[in-house]
Amino acid sequence: MQLLLKNITHHYGSTTVLDDVSLTVDDGEIVCIVGPSGCGKSTLLRIAGGLEKPDQGQALLSGPEPEGSLNPLTYIFQDFALLPWRSVEGNVSLVLEDHGISAAERQAIIADVLARTNLSDFAKALPRQLSGGMKQRVAIARALAVKPAIMLMDEPLSALDSQTRELLMDDLVALWTRERFSACYVTHNLNEAVRLGRRIIVLSRRPGRIRDVVEIDMPLAERADRLAELETLQRRVWEIMREEAREADREIANVA
Repeated sequence: MQLLLKNITHHYGSTTVLDDVSLTVDDGEIVCIVGPSGCGKSTLLRIAGGLEKPDQGQALLSGPEPEGSLNPLTYIFQDFALLPWRSVEGNVSLVLEDHGISAAERQAIIADVLARTNLSDFAKALPRQLSGGMKQRVAIARALAVKPAIMLMDEPLSALDSQTRELLMDDLVALWTRERFSACYVTHNLNEAVRLGRRIIVLSRRPGRIRDVVEIDMPLAERADRLAELETLQRRVWEIMREEAREADREIANVA
């Protein structure tokens, strides 16, 4: 299944946040979106998920849903969004409870996704008993429970320390290697973008437009062993963003 964003333009009041943005997330592909703060990255993700309606353009899904999918799109947030009074399995169960499936089937799905995210031993634990990395793994397990076609990931590792972030990236790579999920992944962290993205969409300053697209053909499973090449790609993305910032400074100077 593909996610298609076509000519998205959006305003908040008199402020144009996004201007004619078009992109595609193909089946089994992780597309990362980076750009300056305030350029509309998270807004674009909300539009992709149907949480906001764009002033112009369309957000569409194309192709058949995965077999057994309960929801073709699902979110993973930066703040985990776990209910503190529910256990790990209870938080995963939350997304299954309105789908009319039996208790036995629900429990089987929960057991499966907890096993896939290495959380089986913590099924009864409460969020306050978990580390930040484990909380985010619960959020990932919850997203996987509905068998989505595409995951919408809004800075999912930003609240974690650098060591935990690296371990979670390894977990995501291992999960993708096994399951080839699709994701639209918003981040400020260029290291995350080059470690995970098949394509990196670089947005301009507000109003957000597509400034450039960096494609990475390197297999995900090999990237941890090819850090020098990734560093070169990361510098390339940074140079694009830095030039964008310089152009903004020149425009301000010309106005002054």
